[in-house]
Amino acid sequence: MQYFQALKLGQKRVAEAREYLNSLTDGKAMPALALVDTKSNVWSPVGEENLYAFVDESAGFVLTDNSGYILALVDKTGSSKTIVQGVTKEQKEKLEIAFQNDNISKFEGKVILPV
Repeated sequence: MQYFQALKLGQKRVAEAREYLNSLTDGKAMPALALVDTKSNVWSPVGEENLYAFVDESAGFVLTDNSGYILALVDKTGSSKTIVQGVTKEQKEKLEIAFQNDNISKFEGKVILPV
């Protein structure tokens, strides 16, 4: 796929994921990655599927504050499409219930966050 085609499709998927996450987090979702890093010159948009993941320092990330978790909606490769920072343990528990109710599965792999 050509770069601009992949980017446009990826941006559309990011916008849709962000809109959904904004509806659950009072507008706190930020856009993340529109393209998947394929380690080559092949351009691929982030996947269509939405899976959720909560990231904390135990996952190897250094968080810049002590406010809890980063929530990411990711595709099947773990590429984050939208994120929310500063999620508390109580918010995490409520969001997990909302994801279950909306049939959004938990992602169990390595999450790829924007740098």
